[in-house]
Amino acid sequence: MGSIPPKPSVHGWLILDKPLGLTSTQALGKARRLVGGKKVGHMGTLDPLATGVLPLAFGEATKLIPYIQDGEKEYLFTVRWGLKRTTDDGEGEVTAQSPVRPTEEKIFMALRSFVGHILQTPPAYSAIKIDGKRAYALARGGKDPQMTPRPVDVYVFDLVKMIDADHASFRVVCGSGTYVRALARDLAESLGTYGHLTALQRTRVGIFSIESAISLEKLEELSHKQAAQTALLKVGSALDDIPGLILTASDAGRLRAGQGLLIRPDQMDFMDAPILLASHRGTPVALVKAEGGVFRVVRGFNF
Repeated sequence: MGSIPPKPSVHGWLILDKPLGLTSTQALGKARRLVGGKKVGHMGTLDPLATGVLPLAFGEATKLIPYIQDGEKEYLFTVRWGLKRTTDDGEGEVTAQSPVRPTEEKIFMALRSFVGHILQTPPAYSAIKIDGKRAYALARGGKDPQMTPRPVDVYVFDLVKMIDADHASFRVVCGSGTYVRALARDLAESLGTYGHLTALQRTRVGIFSIESAISLEKLEELSHKQAAQTALLKVGSALDDIPGLILTASDAGRLRAGQGLLIRPDQMDFMDAPILLASHRGTPVALVKAEGGVFRVVRGFNF
């Protein structure tokens, strides 16, 4: 009997539209079963009650996660006024109530103080570690984790719609580490009431938007046609907003060997770039940075 040929390697990005009710890890597992691939990671965890953009990195794309995971994120969400819950979303127990319902004018005025470089206290039910233990584990065990305020960046915080007296929808664009549940909680408190999330959709992570995301149902349809991998974006697509360095075959060989490349006069414009994607004939070779007149390898790719 002849030997079984090895399965082809899987490299690229799958932009998943995570459904309600699944953890990010569960969603990753289902996508991996349909697409294949040995090495898969996700960028930016979504809670089970959240939906939307969950970028999944396959193969060599996983090497890019540390370099792009701190990019901007965009969310649409709904706040329910008047109820305080332990988890700051619809899962937790109600711990306080208020009859106060903010007006549209007051909401507009309050939003201004939540835009910029602000201090935010993360929710008690979060994955932040306190003395080596997850805050949510402490909270579920009946303890009161002491959450330390930390700086976050909020670039846009808009009121989208006054749905009714009890609900309003918002759009926020923020930096990594921002808790939307905490924004909802703190906004409500600044308006003299309580509030928690009832719906949360992530619509963008970096350059990946909900318009390019695929559902698990659609991915399963493609899998039945042996075409699930056609949903993958190229490895370098995550870096479309950073400068690219086009290599000759000999330069590509030097970088693959871990050697540096002397910066030519016509490449001086790249000197101040924090990182560049070096590629040869459309195939990523390495992430490089300019250092001491030389392009040095930060992370190499193996295709």
